[in-house]
Amino acid sequence: MAAPIPATRGFFADKNRAFWTLQIGGWAGYFLLRSLGGLANRMGITFILPTILVTVTGFSITLLMAWAYRSAIRKKPIWAWSLTSLIVVGAAILFSAIEVWAHATFYEPGWRPEGIEFFGAILLTLAILGAWTGLYYGINYYLMLDEQAERFERMSAQANAAQLEMLRYQINPHFLFNTLNSISTLVLLAETEKANTMLSRLSSFLRYSLVGEREGQATVAQEVQALKLYLEIERTRFEDRLRTRFDIAPEVVNARMPSLLLQPLVENAVKYAVTPLEEGADIWITARRLGDRLELSVADTGPGVGENRPNPEGTGVGLANIRERLAQAYGDDQRFEILNNGSSPLVQAGLAKGPGVLALIELPLQIVTPADSARHDSLAGPNYEVVT
Repeated sequence: MAAPIPATRGFFADKNRAFWTLQIGGWAGYFLLRSLGGLANRMGITFILPTILVTVTGFSITLLMAWAYRSAIRKKPIWAWSLTSLIVVGAAILFSAIEVWAHATFYEPGWRPEGIEFFGAILLTLAILGAWTGLYYGINYYLMLDEQAERFERMSAQANAAQLEMLRYQINPHFLFNTLNSISTLVLLAETEKANTMLSRLSSFLRYSLVGEREGQATVAQEVQALKLYLEIERTRFEDRLRTRFDIAPEVVNARMPSLLLQPLVENAVKYAVTPLEEGADIWITARRLGDRLELSVADTGPGVGENRPNPEGTGVGLANIRERLAQAYGDDQRFEILNNGSSPLVQAGLAKGPGVLALIELPLQIVTPADSARHDSLAGPNYEVVT
């Protein structure tokens, strides 16, 4: 499929058509102005005939000039302008000679310009052809620059898309290795049903992470489904030590967000909050609307930021990945913070003790209407959902 024509190109989208439109329109305007000028100066109706001949001459000469300029415009500047100057001067002399002949033959027989008259005729045609040349080069240089800008923008977009794809495909190998080890253990223990279930969930999660939309975008509903697949895999390892809650506002179910954006945050919560505590921890994933913004958060009841957990600046691969993806997708129009205080919704709701960690992301709200309006079953019903 051909790329859409930029709005800035507009009239010049078809250069051949634009050239003939300007060429015909410009010389028609020249004929009209010169004819009206002659009539206004009481030169009579007979002045129209030599004006027609002069207009046709100018039209034809500029066609030959355009043919020559198509080659000159690609040369080095010094050669291009030298050649252009010679063409303009030569064309002006030819144009003036034909104009004088037409005037002397059809309007004022026997008239021959001398001295300042002939010099003035050459200067007039030189100015006309010089203006035509300036317009020709100006338009063509504009189109060349516009094409280069469009090509650069397309290459930049492709580079950004490739970088986003690379970031999206960065899956923490520890999660994959731990999952495969857990499956291997279940197989050795002859718990084939659990192993098969875990393998099926892993397959679904990897399919989502690798086959998602090319632009790396997903809806909140799709992201929640992927997180549930991931958490169900981890729950096979941690059982009741891993307790998860989803609080998804209905109005943001179809909001767009970078796919797998929250997965590293949830993975960090499992690694740093659930794993080190004998009693495990709670993880609460929320999504809500704040005006024209989408707020996403992942909170846990772990020990908080310390020696064994990345600091809020986040030098780990997962947090750096999130920051880079947000910067690539939204520039400065986003916010990502990691807080180690009582602002965690679990603490505020009285469901947990201790500060825990709250990872907060804020994005521009972009609601989409999917072709299939049916929502995911896991998000139907009440605003607040507890996943056991």
